[in-house]
Amino acid sequence: MNSSRKKLVLVGNGMAGVRAIEHLLKLAPDTYEITIFGAEPHPNYNRIMLSSVLAGGTDLSEIVINDYEWYQSHNITLHVGHKIENIDTVNRIVRSDLGIEAPYDELILATGSDPFMLPLPGADKEGVIAFRDIKDCQIMMETAKTHKKAVVIGGGLLGLEAARGLLHLGMEVSVIHISDYIMERQLDREAALMLQRELEAQGMNFLLRKQSEAILGKKRVKSLLFADGSTAEADLIVMAVGIRPNTTLAKKSGITVNRGIVVNDYMETNIPGVYAIGECAEHRGIAYGLVAPLYEQGAVLAKRLAGIESQGYEGSVTSTKLKVSGVDVFSAGQYEEPDGSRALRYQDEIGGVYKKLVIREDKLIGAVLFGDTADGAQLFSLMKSGESIQGKERSLLLGLPDDAVKSSPTARLEAMADDEIICGCNGVSKGAIEEAITTGGCASVGQIKACTKASASCGGCKPLVEGLLELYAGDAAVKVKEGICGCTSLGRDEIVAEIKRMELKTVKEVMNVLEWSNEEGCSKCRPSLNYYLGMLWPEEYVDEKESRFTNERYHANIQKDGTYSVVPRIYGGVTSPGELKKIAEVAEKFDVPMVKFTGGQRLDLLGVKKEDLPKIWEELDMPSGHAYGKTLRTVKTCVGSTFCRFGTQDSIGMGIRLEREFERLNTPAKVKLAVSGCPRNCAEATIKDFGVVAIDGGWELHVGGNGGVHVRATDLLCVVKTEDEVVEWASAFLQYYRENAGWNERTSNWVERVGLDSIKKALEDREARLELQERIQTALSVTTDPWKQIVTNRDLRKNFEPISQTETVYQEG
Repeated sequence: MNSSRKKLVLVGNGMAGVRAIEHLLKLAPDTYEITIFGAEPHPNYNRIMLSSVLAGGTDLSEIVINDYEWYQSHNITLHVGHKIENIDTVNRIVRSDLGIEAPYDELILATGSDPFMLPLPGADKEGVIAFRDIKDCQIMMETAKTHKKAVVIGGGLLGLEAARGLLHLGMEVSVIHISDYIMERQLDREAALMLQRELEAQGMNFLLRKQSEAILGKKRVKSLLFADGSTAEADLIVMAVGIRPNTTLAKKSGITVNRGIVVNDYMETNIPGVYAIGECAEHRGIAYGLVAPLYEQGAVLAKRLAGIESQGYEGSVTSTKLKVSGVDVFSAGQYEEPDGSRALRYQDEIGGVYKKLVIREDKLIGAVLFGDTADGAQLFSLMKSGESIQGKERSLLLGLPDDAVKSSPTARLEAMADDEIICGCNGVSKGAIEEAITTGGCASVGQIKACTKASASCGGCKPLVEGLLELYAGDAAVKVKEGICGCTSLGRDEIVAEIKRMELKTVKEVMNVLEWSNEEGCSKCRPSLNYYLGMLWPEEYVDEKESRFTNERYHANIQKDGTYSVVPRIYGGVTSPGELKKIAEVAEKFDVPMVKFTGGQRLDLLGVKKEDLPKIWEELDMPSGHAYGKTLRTVKTCVGSTFCRFGTQDSIGMGIRLEREFERLNTPAKVKLAVSGCPRNCAEATIKDFGVVAIDGGWELHVGGNGGVHVRATDLLCVVKTEDEVVEWASAFLQYYRENAGWNERTSNWVERVGLDSIKKALEDREARLELQERIQTALSVTTDPWKQIVTNRDLRKNFEPISQTETVYQEG
């Protein structure tokens, strides 16, 4: 190396420190001889993406930001697995725990932060970890192979990311939070509750207002004890309750430390030649834990070291983006309505959208977005600029274009200022992306990512990056095909066609033959492949239980307190005194806290412990109502001509026949049917997946309805005369849906996507309908009632016993 260069040492091989080095190499590539020490045995990697590794969307190798070759190409000496134990600030030398010494002219401390571990009795037991680095990630993945219950302490951003990953690994996950709503540091109560409902639907369990008291177990954790005396079973406890700046080395070396290492606007400490950036640094009383401010600090420090004048670092307005299995959340600034401010809100419960703007003196000072976060970058830019939004409040809240912006898809992007941040994680502006496309020749999102790092972290800004690519590259933009998930570029139809063509019969075989990038798959593709294989080969394929969600694995709906819900099959909503008596006796015997009628005319036993499920099923001696799965749920009926003076047909008999015909049918998403005895439609048949409405002399058949979050009225498929024709058309429609819809695609979305006319055309020929009916009967012929199967099978029944009652631990991951 050139001895005339100054010696620069970086302690900490993380995102903040290495980003500063990247800036410095661009500004002054020949000024320093650089040495980097990293405590972890890895090159520089993206810590933000650890949750994606757990969730199955990314491999560990894919989160490396700068590989070993990068260090070599820039003549950087890298020591991995070395912890600096001593800094001689007088002679300017650092010493590692493995005996390496390195002299310096300039020293950067980027030691990051340590996870805060609650000082609970038992916190040193096996199975108690943080979620901070690759090692923690590997422990979680290994634990999930042999254990099944996970508890995450902390309902903040990091805790939810850990919980999402553990769910993907097949574990039952309970999130413990001391507050009465999650993510209280990033969201207001309304957005937090909407997020919680979405995550509960994915299988996450929440125990709120819980204070952890002790971790129980002998050598390994068995449960978590709360201050109120209750407990939560746990084979793994992940503490995600916060971080502390790592100041130990600085404190030992005489560097001024408060909460973090105290720095000025140029990231200088009180010791000449020593700087600090990242999570270990404290600037103007604030220690930042988000990556965007840390990158801003790195840019300022790089200019300082390169001898370029700058106005220094003045602090950051922070923003948070979260995407958990399709749930988009954004928050920035002062969202809690400080004194002297006012808040504007928009809430659409049906569309799952919530927006809140906090304004003071006509300036935007805070925002929360849920469900629709497209305007996040624009709002964040307005917060940072401090410009007046007077007269624009309504358009900003509703996402409407103002007078200066046309309604074209690219108008908003064109109107953005060049310095507006597109990628908050990596601090990449619109101007930087434009330059990468127009000057750097980037023609795809992947090339832009490699050049600028935009969309390389959480991926939330990818739609904006794609829009800018279209805006500046036009026809030269390279369209990269996306598959059903990040593991493959193949779409649903291609996968199904290849499974049929090559007669692939297992999930592993599909992923191997079709060259999945992640050999284990992820939470998106494994359940879908499991469904497609079962749909195509019903008589040969063995259902892969570990590829199903918690509710379907345990054949009961998990509730927010960790208990389960039992809904026995009651055909057509018609029961008998004997059945009612049996249900009542079981509810009393097992102290079921609540018995409720569902919206589909069924009785729901709520608050059942998991270990009691097989015993309850056994004593009920009734079929499963499949209220938990992607199957036929219920066939709702009115009393029809049997009792009602308006009834024109026997809706009860028709409903019972349909329910018996299709019970246990596996479908891409849950399916609900209804039969109304007359056009007054008391059974609400016109908002069901398949609805039957009695008319004089026949039946109207309706399809594609949804009475849930996105309400959709049905389309009229046809009119038939006999009950046999109803069954024939229902069979044909449901099988055609099974064979052509994407996994997890409701009939309402599918009908809109493919069009009613195409469905009518596919079903108009009776021979085609009868073939579909034959295939659905084949699929139904191999199904069994899961409750009875578990009740009579000792090995299956063991899965419902507490760990303490059996030595056998079942793999679910």
